[in-house]
Amino acid sequence: MNIVVKVKEISTHSFFRNPKTLRYLWLFILPLAASVKYIRISPNNFIIFRQVFWHTIHRLPLYIPYPAEYHDLNHYGAFFSTVIAPFALPPVWLGLLLWLVGLSTFLYLAVKNLPHANYLFIYWFCANELLTALFMQQFNVAIVACILFSFLFIEKEKDVWSAFFILFGTFVKLYSIVGLAFFFFSKHKIKFIASLVGWSVVFFILPMFISSPGYVMGQYGAWFGDLLAKNDSNLFSFATNISLLGMVRKMSGFATYPDTYLIGAGLLLFMLPYLRIKQYVYLSFRYFILASTLLFVVLFSSGSESSGYIIAFVGVALWYTAAPWKRSKWDVALLVFVFVISSLSPTDIFPRFIRTKLITPYALKALPCTLVWFKLCYEICTRDFSNSKINTDNEATEQTV
Repeated sequence: MNIVVKVKEISTHSFFRNPKTLRYLWLFILPLAASVKYIRISPNNFIIFRQVFWHTIHRLPLYIPYPAEYHDLNHYGAFFSTVIAPFALPPVWLGLLLWLVGLSTFLYLAVKNLPHANYLFIYWFCANELLTALFMQQFNVAIVACILFSFLFIEKEKDVWSAFFILFGTFVKLYSIVGLAFFFFSKHKIKFIASLVGWSVVFFILPMFISSPGYVMGQYGAWFGDLLAKNDSNLFSFATNISLLGMVRKMSGFATYPDTYLIGAGLLLFMLPYLRIKQYVYLSFRYFILASTLLFVVLFSSGSESSGYIIAFVGVALWYTAAPWKRSKWDVALLVFVFVISSLSPTDIFPRFIRTKLITPYALKALPCTLVWFKLCYEICTRDFSNSKINTDNEATEQTV
């Protein structure tokens, strides 16, 4: 039997199309699997996160080493102390499990509520990347959820809540600021701007209630210095700069040029579709902007890690499913290329020699997503989105989720 036919038969089996399967997978199985990994070892990243709360309570510096407590450094804003608080109070094992379940649930709900999105495909396509992010206990899962919710509430004309999610993520990790890319789709721009200002004040002062104003203001200043130092250390790091920026730098071996050249070119390409104002009315066009935003924030950041590709993968899934035209065989091949190289390369399924000698040293995990982003940019600048009916096969099953 033709392998393509066999794959199609398997993928259409009721097990894979049952929303309950995905609910259990995302909300229970994957978080539990990630938690079990740390039965015998300390969950270092989660320890760092929970200590942000306790260090804030005791007014200790947030951006210096604490070798007796954990390895590495905290790089999240002072506001994070209030986000992690409910998970820092229980014992470590319970706090970790609740943290992972909370992250997975947050993203699950964000994807599920996207209007007319093929959420079944997105869930399956991103499941391995979600597990990777959960293994690292990373906030990146919440970052992509914040970006999705900021888009969703712009669509619902609830600009106050869109601004909430943009600033909620930004005050923890700057990635979420890209939610401002949806500003042009807002029908209440003044309200949106006012909401951004209001939530900025709320999130800025919130940590002061568990510490003091002077302490929090000092930590925000220290955070800025920490991010600058982190950017410098990322340039040739194996664990970070897994991005278009890092791929170019590591393959070329040059260290003297600034990333601003590539970032500037990328921003021009990213902004070019906004000139197609007549296309704004089509949901599929706006989904392409969302997909481009999710890919851009990973590909053009020196801080991108393997666990951050959950952000890019949701973007790839949206690019593939939101097009109001039939995807070609080349598109399918590109999608498979993304999954094999970007998702499977860090796992034991992938040949170790290729992973350690080629993929990791040259940040080639970023290559397939880069190709998708370039193709997306071409399509969004040249294709007609007027046939805006997006995959709606899931509409009949949404009520059962």
